Amino acid sequence: MPRAAPLSSGRPVAPAFLRLWQGFLTARVLVALALLALLLLGAAMGQAGHALLPSCALAYVVATVLLRVLAGRAPPAPQPGLHWLPSIGVDVLLIATLQALQPAGAINFTPLFGLPLLLASVLGTLTLALGTAAGVTLLLLAWTVWQGGSDSTMQYLQAALTGSGYFVVAYLTHQLAARLISEQKVAQLSQVDARTQRAISALVMQHVADGVLVLDVAGVVRLANPAALLLFGPHASPGVPFALAPDGPWAALLTMARETFALQLPQTVDVSVEQHGQPPMALRLRSWPTHTRAARAEDDEEALCVVFLHDLREMQARLRTEKLAAMGRMSAAVAHEIRNPLAAISQASQLLEEDLHDPVHLRLNRMVRTNTERLVRITEDVLDVARVHQSDNAPTAPRMELDATVRQVWADWQAHDPATRQGLLALEAPGAWAAFDPEHLRRVLVNLLDNAQRYRGPHADALCLSTRITPSGRAGVQVWSDGAPLDASVERHLFEPFFSSESRSSGLGLYICRELCRRWRASIHYQRASRQLARGEVAGNAFTVLFARDRASATDTAPPSGFDTIGA
Repeated sequence: MPRAAPLSSGRPVAPAFLRLWQGFLTARVLVALALLALLLLGAAMGQAGHALLPSCALAYVVATVLLRVLAGRAPPAPQPGLHWLPSIGVDVLLIATLQALQPAGAINFTPLFGLPLLLASVLGTLTLALGTAAGVTLLLLAWTVWQGGSDSTMQYLQAALTGSGYFVVAYLTHQLAARLISEQKVAQLSQVDARTQRAISALVMQHVADGVLVLDVAGVVRLANPAALLLFGPHASPGVPFALAPDGPWAALLTMARETFALQLPQTVDVSVEQHGQPPMALRLRSWPTHTRAARAEDDEEALCVVFLHDLREMQARLRTEKLAAMGRMSAAVAHEIRNPLAAISQASQLLEEDLHDPVHLRLNRMVRTNTERLVRITEDVLDVARVHQSDNAPTAPRMELDATVRQVWADWQAHDPATRQGLLALEAPGAWAAFDPEHLRRVLVNLLDNAQRYRGPHADALCLSTRITPSGRAGVQVWSDGAPLDASVERHLFEPFFSSESRSSGLGLYICRELCRRWRASIHYQRASRQLARGEVAGNAFTVLFARDRASATDTAPPSGFDTIGA
C-alpha cells in the first residue's frame, strides 16, 4: 500500500489527493504552454494585441513549471490561506491581467477562470471554493465597470450571470468531490476489512487441528489446509486443485458433498477411509453449503461446500487419556502409600546386613537394598509427576562425564538381552560434561531405547545411540531408529501424560522423560531425521536431549576441557 505524502503543514496526505494535485499542476503547465503558443501564433499572424501579453504568458509558463517541480510532492492544506497563492492566486492574477491587457472585442480569457475554480473546489474546502468564485465574480464586475459602454447594463447582467454560474459550479463540484472522497474512504475500509478477514481465515485454516476442505459442485477440492492434506496423503496435490474420484478411497466424502449441494443443508457422517499402504482412518465429516437456493437465485456467485474432517482416533485417544489420568491419580495415591513399607524394607535390610557373614547372603541382601532404594526414587518421581510440580528452585545438578555415562547405560541396556538389543554406539563428545543426574539420565535413555527397540527394523544398524556437541556448544545425546514416521495425531501429543497410541501402554514414559529433563534444565524433542549408514541414507525417528550449560560448575571436579568453558 503506497505511503501518504506529507502536506505542506507536515501532515500525511492520501495518495489519491496527491494524484489530483499533481494532475492539476500538470494541467496548469499544459494550459500555460497552449496559451503562450496561441499568443505567439497570433502575433506572428499580425493580430492586434498588447505587447506584454506574450511576456505574461511566458511568466505563467515559468511559474507553473516551478510549482510543478518544487511542490509536486507537497500539496497545500485544504483550508483557505496564503499557501494557495502560488496556484490559485497566480492563475486568477494572470487571467485578470490577460483580460485587462487584451483589446476590446479580441480573445476573451474569462473561461480560463474555470481552472483555479475547479482547483479550489476539488482540493480545497467549501469556503475556499466559494471565496474563489466570489473573487472571480468581483473581477468580472470590475472589468465590466472599467470597460463601460452604451450596453453596460447587458454586460453587468452577463457578468452577474457568469458569476452565479461560477458559484453553482464551485458548490456542486465541491459536493461531488466530497462525495467521491467519502465513497473512496468507505471502499478503502471495505478493502481493509476484506484483506483482514482473508488473512484471518487463512491463518485459522493453517493452524486449525481439523482438516478443512472447500469443494465445488464438480467435486474438485479448491482449497485444503495442511491438516487435510496430511489426511489425504498422496491423493492430494498441495497448492493445486484436485478432483475426488467417485471410486476412490474418498468416495464417501464426494457423496456427502453432492448431497449437501442437492439439499442445501449441512450434513454430518462418520466414515472409515482405507488408503493403500495405510491403516484405516475413522473420520467424522461435517459439511456446510456456502449458498442457499434463495441466495443462488439472487446472485451469480459460485456455490461451494466447506467440509471439516475430524480424526476420530484423536477423540478416542483423548477419552482414553482422561481414563488413564484417573488411573494416574490412583497410582499416585498408591505410590504415596507404599513409601513407608519401602522405607521399612530398606531399614530392615541394613539391620540384617550386620548379622550376615555368608558372601552369598550378603550379595542377595545388597541386591534387595539396591532395588529398594531404586523403588523409593521411582516412587518419589511418580509422585512428582502426578502433582505436575516443577520447582523454580531446582536442585543443583551433579556433573557427569557424558560419554562415560552413556557408554555405561548402553552396556547395561544391552546386557539384558544381547541377542536382540543390537545397534550402533557413536560417542562424539569426548571430554564433555553435562549437568544432569546420572540415574535420571539412565531412566531417560532406557525409556527411549526401549521405544526405539519396539519399532526398529531388522537390520543391525537400525538403532543408534550417539552423543554430540551442537554448533552452539551444548552437549547432547540422541536415540535414533529407522522406524516408520509417527502419525500426525500422535506426534502432536507425544509428550503429554497418559497419551499413548497403544492400548497396553500407560502413556507416562515420554512425559516422565520430559519432566526429568526439565528438572535439570535440559530439553528433549522429536524430529524425523535421516542418518548415513553402511546401507545408505536411511530416514528414521530421532529423540534428542540437549543439556544445559552451567558456567558456575565449569571448574568443578571435571578435568580441563575445551567444552567446559563454552558459555550458556
